[in-house]
Amino acid sequence: MANFILKNLLSRVELQREKLKDYRNIVLVQILIVVFGLLLSEPIIEDSKSDLSKFIISVFSFFAATYAFLLWDLLRNFTDSRWLIISILVILGGVVIVGILGEFPYYQLIHISDRQTYLLFLHGFLFPVEITVISFALRDIFSGGFMTSDKLWGAACIFLMMGISFGSLYDLISIARPGSLGQTFELGFPNYSECVTYSFCILGGIDPGLEPVRLIRNISVLEAVWGGLYGMLIIGKLLGLPRAENENQ
Repeated sequence: MANFILKNLLSRVELQREKLKDYRNIVLVQILIVVFGLLLSEPIIEDSKSDLSKFIISVFSFFAATYAFLLWDLLRNFTDSRWLIISILVILGGVVIVGILGEFPYYQLIHISDRQTYLLFLHGFLFPVEITVISFALRDIFSGGFMTSDKLWGAACIFLMMGISFGSLYDLISIARPGSLGQTFELGFPNYSECVTYSFCILGGIDPGLEPVRLIRNISVLEAVWGGLYGMLIIGKLLGLPRAENENQ
C-alpha cells in the first residue's frame, strides 16, 4: 500500500514538473508572438512583399508552428483521451502544413484561388483548438489544494492565450467580413497582427483607436469583462492556497 502511494506521489510530482516546463515554453513563445504582432507589424502593413516583411513573416510562421505544437503537448498533460489527443494533433498538423504551403512568403507552394475561404478554413479549425486548451488549463489551474509554480506559470499562459485566441476570433470575423475592425487590412499576417493588437488593448484597458462593427465591439466587452473577472478569480484562488512544502522545482 505504501509503495502504491509513493508511486502515485512520484507520478504527480513528475506531472507537475512536466506542466511547469510546458507552461514556461508556451509563455516564452506567446511573448515572442505578441512582440512580433505588436512591434513588427508596421513594415508588413505598409508593404507585405518587401524583403523585410518576408523575413518577419517567415520568423513569425516558425513561432506559430512551434506554438501549435506546444499547445498539443500541453493538452497531453490534461487528458488520457487518445481520440482527443490524436484529433487535436491532426487538426494542428493540418493547419500548420496547409498554412506554410499557402503563406510561405518566398515561394508559394500551393496556388490559392480563394484566399478568403482558405484563411477562414485555417482559423475556423485553429480557434476551437485554442478554446479547448484554455478550458483544460483553467480546470487545471483552479484544481488542487496547494499553490505551486506550475499554477503561476499556467495563470500567465492562460492570460496570454486569451489575448491571442480573441485575436484569432476577431481575425476570423474580419476575414468573413473585411473592414469589420474599423479599417481594411490585407488578409493574412497584416490583418491578424492588428487583431492581436486590438485584443491586447482590450485586455489592457487601452483605447485601440479603432471603431469596429457592433459584433466585434460586443465581443470586446465580453473579453474585457472576462479578463477582469479572470484576474480577480486567479488572485483570490492562488493567494488563498498554501504553498506545498514538498515542492521540488
